[in-house]
Amino acid sequence: MAMWQKLSLRGRLNTLLALIMALGLVINIARLLLEAAPRVMAEDQSVIRLARGFVETLVSGLNEARDPEAGLDQIVEGLKQLRHVSITRDAARDSTSATPAPPSVSGEPQQVPEWFVALIHPEQTTVGVPIVVNGRSLGSLVITSHPTDEIAEIWDGIVDQIEIGSVIAAALFLITMTVVSRALQPIQALADAMTSIEAGRYDTRVTASGPPELAVICGKLNHLASVLGTAVEDKRQLAERVVSLQDVERKEIARDLHDEFGPYLFALRAHTSSLTRLADTPEPDLEALRKHIGAMSDQVNALQQFNRRVLERLRPVGLAELGLADALAALTRLWRETHPDVVIETSISPSLDARGETAELTIYRIIQEALTNVFRHARATHIDVTVEPAASSLTGADGTKAITVSVRDNGAGLPADHKQGFGMLGMRERVLALGGTMTVASTSQGVTVEATVPCGSQPSQMFQPA
Repeated sequence: MAMWQKLSLRGRLNTLLALIMALGLVINIARLLLEAAPRVMAEDQSVIRLARGFVETLVSGLNEARDPEAGLDQIVEGLKQLRHVSITRDAARDSTSATPAPPSVSGEPQQVPEWFVALIHPEQTTVGVPIVVNGRSLGSLVITSHPTDEIAEIWDGIVDQIEIGSVIAAALFLITMTVVSRALQPIQALADAMTSIEAGRYDTRVTASGPPELAVICGKLNHLASVLGTAVEDKRQLAERVVSLQDVERKEIARDLHDEFGPYLFALRAHTSSLTRLADTPEPDLEALRKHIGAMSDQVNALQQFNRRVLERLRPVGLAELGLADALAALTRLWRETHPDVVIETSISPSLDARGETAELTIYRIIQEALTNVFRHARATHIDVTVEPAASSLTGADGTKAITVSVRDNGAGLPADHKQGFGMLGMRERVLALGGTMTVASTSQGVTVEATVPCGSQPSQMFQPA
């Protein structure tokens, strides 16, 4: 069994074929051997019957002979020329002929092995024919059958069967082995192609050849290599975009810190310097002090709001502690405070399943980025934010349930030559990494950002939050 397991598919097929052919040859020879004994027995009976009738006919002529004994001896002597049978006087009359010898033909060598003769004809068939002439018994003649020709014919048939069968089996084996080898060539090509694909050569292709089943496998492998190549290239481009997005995000934060924090901090420093000068005067101007203190309070409040917006961009405050609904409520409240002329309506379904931290963070980021784009570019007066369970046809790729996120505005829509910013590109890649989908539809009546986020999914390593 262990040896069989070590054989290749070609070796197994060839070995099985050789065994089947050898078994067929053995069965055919066994059939000839089983049929040999009945054939020899039938030959014996036929020869004995003919010889007995012949002897009875010859002996009947002795009734008119002057010397029946001499006539009987002449008949016996004449019958010695028969080939398939021997006829002798019984032992009581002729002791020299007690053991009849088989007739032989001069110059014909013995070709049948003795073991074969002993196998199919172990005992000679003999029949005694009583001889009575004119009421006087002359003993009997012993007729012994010698089916040597029949045995030789059977042996020759077996030898011919072995020789011809072996030649035919060898020819069929060689032909079948060649056909099997050619039929299995695509398997080796498939193995080589898989090795190349494993090494990263995704442009490897296999020629669809061989049986239809192998041709289908070749086609599937070619398609798999193409898909893998596309996926690897997409992953590489995605990694480049992620690095670029991270750099852009850092630059934006640095710019915001410089543009927002810098002026406020400079103003606070100026106010503190003015306060110091006023405090050093003998009689400080209280009205001027109140003015500087009020300005500093306004600037500190502005800094606090700006700091909250920056922190929201980096990590949503209260998402893990308060949940998605409260975090979104805090986000929309901040936008309402800074843009009181814009109506923001939020609808979060209470029947959402367990979402997982990654899915909730992705949903939050989608809404955050969409609102940021609306307030920067859309000039909208009304925004609808919807979070609800996705339809069954929009579940994740692995069969998990998903959530549909939609942000609609009534702004002017996107221009024809608009290119998506890095923020939306980052959101799209994050959603795709989770196995979801994201679309941005623009008309003259506004823009709709819609995404399907699978629940409980974990992003790839490049998207794991720090």
